[in-house]
Amino acid sequence: MTATALDLRTRHTIYCVNMTVLSKYVDRIADKCEQNGLTKHAFSCVLVTSAIVALTIKITIPYVINTQSQSPRKILTGKTKSNTGGLTPSPTDGSDEDLKLAEAEKLLVAQKLKNKTNKQMIEPGLNKEFLKQLGMLVKIMIPNSLCYETGLLSIHTFCLISRTFLSIYVAALEGALVKFIVRKDVKQFSLVLLKWFGIAIPATFVNSMIRFLESKLALAFRTRLVRHSYRLYFKNQNYYRVSNLDGRIENADHRLTEDISVFASSVAHLYSSLTKPCFDLMLIGLALMRSSRKMKANILTGPALSVSVIALTAHILRIVSPKFGQLVSEEANRYGYLRHIHSRIITNAEEIAFYGGHKVEMQQLRQAYNRLVNQMNNIFSQKLWFIMLEQFFMKYVWSGTGMIMVSLPILTGSAGDSSTLVDSSTTESNVSERTQYLTTARNLLISAADAIERLMSSYKEIVALAGYTYRVAGMMDVFEETAQGVYCKATVVENDEMNGIIEFRDGKPVAKGRIIYTDDPGNMSITLRAVPVVTPNCDIVVPSLTLCIEPGVHLLITGPNGCGKSSLFRILSGLWPIYAGELHIPRPVEDKPCMFYIPQRPYMSIGSLCDQIIYPDTRDDMKRKNITENELKDILKMVSLEHIAQRDSFDVVRDWKDILSGGEKQRMAIARLFYHKPRYALLDECTSAVSIDVESSIYEIAKSMGITLLTITHRPTLWKYHTHILEFDGLGSWRFRKMDSNEQQKEQFLH
Repeated sequence: MTATALDLRTRHTIYCVNMTVLSKYVDRIADKCEQNGLTKHAFSCVLVTSAIVALTIKITIPYVINTQSQSPRKILTGKTKSNTGGLTPSPTDGSDEDLKLAEAEKLLVAQKLKNKTNKQMIEPGLNKEFLKQLGMLVKIMIPNSLCYETGLLSIHTFCLISRTFLSIYVAALEGALVKFIVRKDVKQFSLVLLKWFGIAIPATFVNSMIRFLESKLALAFRTRLVRHSYRLYFKNQNYYRVSNLDGRIENADHRLTEDISVFASSVAHLYSSLTKPCFDLMLIGLALMRSSRKMKANILTGPALSVSVIALTAHILRIVSPKFGQLVSEEANRYGYLRHIHSRIITNAEEIAFYGGHKVEMQQLRQAYNRLVNQMNNIFSQKLWFIMLEQFFMKYVWSGTGMIMVSLPILTGSAGDSSTLVDSSTTESNVSERTQYLTTARNLLISAADAIERLMSSYKEIVALAGYTYRVAGMMDVFEETAQGVYCKATVVENDEMNGIIEFRDGKPVAKGRIIYTDDPGNMSITLRAVPVVTPNCDIVVPSLTLCIEPGVHLLITGPNGCGKSSLFRILSGLWPIYAGELHIPRPVEDKPCMFYIPQRPYMSIGSLCDQIIYPDTRDDMKRKNITENELKDILKMVSLEHIAQRDSFDVVRDWKDILSGGEKQRMAIARLFYHKPRYALLDECTSAVSIDVESSIYEIAKSMGITLLTITHRPTLWKYHTHILEFDGLGSWRFRKMDSNEQQKEQFLH
């Protein structure tokens, strides 16, 4: 016999001896319990129940502790256990694509973790920051004490209080019904039953009114928030700054629509969920105390017991509750990112199709969806054990406490005591009174338990509200900061590599440059004095640029790709901040803009043909300027688009982005230039799809209108329409000079 077999046999012998000793010890305890009046069957039930409870505690407590310790890390990393559901492809299924997907997800998670560490962002939760943000949003939703929202809240509160009184009255009617059933009083039973049916009409109306007012309140709150957000979003060109100059909000569209809607609905629902249970508990408690006084019982014992049990269970639930605010906020982030990926694919569908990049885009979509599924599975697993514990307290512990509360007045009350000598009719009356009390108290306790359960469940809603508050208030904070020129975006170089050109404060670049508007009619020039050309991620393209562009100085801007040509236009237009130096530009006057920018791919707005020409003016602006449709036809003729006016009237609304070709879109943008007649035209490859003869005509007409041209182009045919040239070498150096009459464009700039 081998050593292993001997060892197993020895262990088995020891186990049998131990079980024999334990069995005899249990039998002795059972005999002693039987001598004291406890049967062996009852002792066995107690023993088995204790073993089950001990096993449950042994399994549950480590899981709870492990979940609590890992939940913050899961929120940041988005990692869950390997079993994330059948819908989520596992990276271990042998597919190379899924392996790459897992690696890409790790990189993305690491980058998000790094960004959050750098920004030192406060995580959402029930803290002072949440109360501060919620207070700020409440002031927006309810701007003053006498407003539309206040009226809705007043009516809503009145309906909630009315519903509580109706619940108490219905409970009293049901108790009276049972009382007259016990007495076999058909007449009184019928009268009370008619009352019961009669009260159903106002009760159902109040219930429906509560839901209606909650929806109206949510819509009113959402309207206030949306209007305020839109004002911030379009203030100082914030719609551009948030998406291009700041990196804190990846999907402003999702926050402006979905997050605000969910936040408003959550606040309106939470008001009902908190207010009505409080009214219910207060009024139902008074009704129960009055019933206990009728039974001549102690009115404080039951409430004291219920308050103690509820406070204890609420404290336990608060301690073990997961951080639902952080979980919900991260889920909203990932859902918004998934929508952002979908939106990007729709926007760039043609380019993706030309490249055949559907595999890459599908992989990115799967990656975004898998991260959302992982987070949702994480939330489901967190809710599993918490709801189990919550339901145990609410359904069983509180029900047992309610039974004790109901029985105490009957067991301890002196009304109708059996020791008192009474006749049979009095005894029957006492029984019916007790039955009425028991039925009424039971119904009231059911309503009170439902109110307490809603209050306890509201804690999860409050924590979830903290996540939505964090996103909505954070969005508005970003809007406020970007409107003031404060940006936060990942930089391509470290602070010590800026050579003093850009100053940082609290990790954010400070725009120390100034934009000075001149009102002197005799000085309409554009002047840059030691202005650096810096990209939004703080990449210094040109350390310092100094030049003066006077009216009539038609400037040709040349240089290799990435040298700062288009960046200069963004600085002149005020889209990019000026980190040093001064920019002097003429102040825009009414009906005549200072500068008008035309890109290579013009924007076609939603509207009619007339709206395309006068954009960004409206029809009212056009009438105020006394411009007629005949003048618009002349403008279209200047850019060789008169056939569009002949085919369609100026009032026809079409999808011009798809109807017009690339060259027609560029000519439509030139038509806008001729309509507005600015002092300076910033032309960024705006005629690359236009024929040379039409292009020459356009430039001639623009110069004849007194428009000073600042042009970025690679076409040598446009050289002759300019008087000066600004040359960038791509290394940070530049040269501004006057052109010779027969000078030809240099070959190195034809790339």
